[in-house]
Amino acid sequence: MLYLNKEKLQNEPSMAVQDPDVTDWPQRFSELAMSAGYPALKAYYAAGIVAPDTPLADVPLVALDFETTSLNPQQGGIVSIGLVPMSIHRIQSSEARHWVLKPRARLSSESVVVHGITHSEVEAAPDLIRILDELLEQLRGKVVVVHHRGIERAFLNSALKARIREGIEFPVIDTMELEARLYRNKRPSLWARLIGRKPVSIRLAQSRERYHLPFYRPHHALTDAIACGELLLAQVANRFDPQTPISELWR
Repeated sequence: MLYLNKEKLQNEPSMAVQDPDVTDWPQRFSELAMSAGYPALKAYYAAGIVAPDTPLADVPLVALDFETTSLNPQQGGIVSIGLVPMSIHRIQSSEARHWVLKPRARLSSESVVVHGITHSEVEAAPDLIRILDELLEQLRGKVVVVHHRGIERAFLNSALKARIREGIEFPVIDTMELEARLYRNKRPSLWARLIGRKPVSIRLAQSRERYHLPFYRPHHALTDAIACGELLLAQVANRFDPQTPISELWR
């Protein structure tokens, strides 16, 4: 996942994202399957999604991560996509996918420094539309796992609108939001405020460290997808029962 602005690197990404107002995802998928025009998108919705009361243990998942040219989905583009199918029991690394893409937005020198994908690599890479059908097939029937839903959901929605003139909606489990439930939704103590104690970091690397997960070099989409998936496994093992309904985690 890419954070370009140096000042933003010192702070946490905002949790104030524009969420779709959906309380019943299976019903929403049924509605979208009727209205979707692009064949692969229609097939994605027609495959449906698990019921809200489905236990976590029975939910098919896919961890997803993007590297992007900026933080703004309306102005930026997707440079690479990493995904790996999973469940709360294991990561299916043998079925992982990784694509480098040619974004329609300008690739800045600053972004190259962060994610290491060069101008020559993106010039030789396909546009998202070339791999879109395969991407949608990989996501079909699965709940998406991300770390900060304001990136993957917003960027994919914007990218599809630009290419097929219709966006995409899907439920996500946001591992950053799960950490925020512990560390950001509680008012800091008076003592913590007086001594100027900084909030606990809910970034991916720092969150993994709290669960004693190994350090991975960041800003590679597939590595970050795997890192996010592993973080969810640790969060579930430490904080949730496998019979917890998916509705308690997805957004």
